[in-house]
Amino acid sequence: MKKSEATRLTILQKAFELIYENGYQTTSVDEIIATTQVTKGAFYYHFKTKDEMGLAIIRELMIPNFKNTFIEPFQDSVNPLDTIYNLMYNLLMENEALKVEYGCPASNFTQEMAPWNIDFTKALNELSLQWEKAMIDAIEKGRKNGVIKSSVNAKEVAVFTLSGYWGVRNLGKLENSKSVYLVYLKGLKSYFDSLK
Repeated sequence: MKKSEATRLTILQKAFELIYENGYQTTSVDEIIATTQVTKGAFYYHFKTKDEMGLAIIRELMIPNFKNTFIEPFQDSVNPLDTIYNLMYNLLMENEALKVEYGCPASNFTQEMAPWNIDFTKALNELSLQWEKAMIDAIEKGRKNGVIKSSVNAKEVAVFTLSGYWGVRNLGKLENSKSVYLVYLKGLKSYFDSLK
């Protein structure tokens, strides 16, 4: 990796951490520069504006990581409901990068930026739609394989599960506790059991 590429990646990674902890709107370019220890000129060499950097965080960090964490578990899924549940459990209870007090990075970006910036809306929607599609495809496969009732609507299950995940992340952030995650996971398990 070239030095300029490494500098760009460092800026994105440090900016992501600051934004995840403090929010996009309240994180200034000056804070990012101070944390990364790059010059103002180096920052603006890589990004013309803060929003350009924010979009790069979504496209260059979040989307690739999202694919590894949220999409790949469905590749060889035999029972999609178990895969979804295990993924949710891991994300909520075991993933150390996702802090209860800060919520979900994608959800935070959506709440802060989607109403005001169409480019953020499009990039974040791509994340959401990829996850939804992976779930729908896996659920449809499960219906065909007979592990899920044939009457189950795959899109309904995916949207319900996604909205529950984003919602419980916000509740966890409000309570600063994972206890609400356990309530969600118990309800999700009951729901999934009714679909078999």
